[in-house]
Amino acid sequence: MLVIPAIDLKGGHCVRLKQGRMDDNTVYSTQPVEVAGQWLAQGARRLHLVDLDGAFAGKPVNAGVINAICLAYPELPVQIGGGIRNLDTAKAYIDAGVSWVIIGTQAVKEPAFVDALCKACAGKVIVGLDAKAGLVATEGWADVSDITAVSLAKQFEDIGVSAIVYTDISRDGMMQGVNVEQTSALADAINIPVIASGGVTDQRDIDALLKQAKRGIAGTIVGRAIYEGTLDLASAQAIADRAFGA
Repeated sequence: MLVIPAIDLKGGHCVRLKQGRMDDNTVYSTQPVEVAGQWLAQGARRLHLVDLDGAFAGKPVNAGVINAICLAYPELPVQIGGGIRNLDTAKAYIDAGVSWVIIGTQAVKEPAFVDALCKACAGKVIVGLDAKAGLVATEGWADVSDITAVSLAKQFEDIGVSAIVYTDISRDGMMQGVNVEQTSALADAINIPVIASGGVTDQRDIDALLKQAKRGIAGTIVGRAIYEGTLDLASAQAIADRAFGA
């Protein structure tokens, strides 16, 4: 199981939001390229980037920073979400060195787009399902739909989606513990690997996910916990590796 550090971008800075609220953010660094290098040095094997401004604008806003990270650390696989609403945007990121594009809002509004994207960019597509009380949210979490995460995820089975990033909005950035129960239930219900997101506080959350990892949880995204020092990235990844004999 991968422990994946997150860099959330707002105004070119590395920030963390609480429950997806753009007006409730903490700036951790004004140099996100350097932050990416720090996580690489600590053993990160994948990086999760989010263009927060792009998620609300519906188009890339922090693409320059994202491209700079890919250029600086070509050995570090990157997944990027936020504002990817068409094929041209997805291809531009992939051409810049991004390993996976994450489709969120557009996956809810136009599931056929994900199918088309998987055909055009095989092996490069992740679907991001952000949920509140099990219902999928869109537009940078500003709108909550009446679609359940499980029912939507099932639509993407067998079309080539590499993973589902499942975020519990109510816990994201709150350091209140990961929602292992709902994440595991989603992993059980589909044949696509699931990456957990939202609420990781310390090693106990990693341990809880590791107990469920063989049910289809392929990784977890960590943010505030590693920025504030309640979780050590290198140690967490080493423990995950030992759990799987790596």
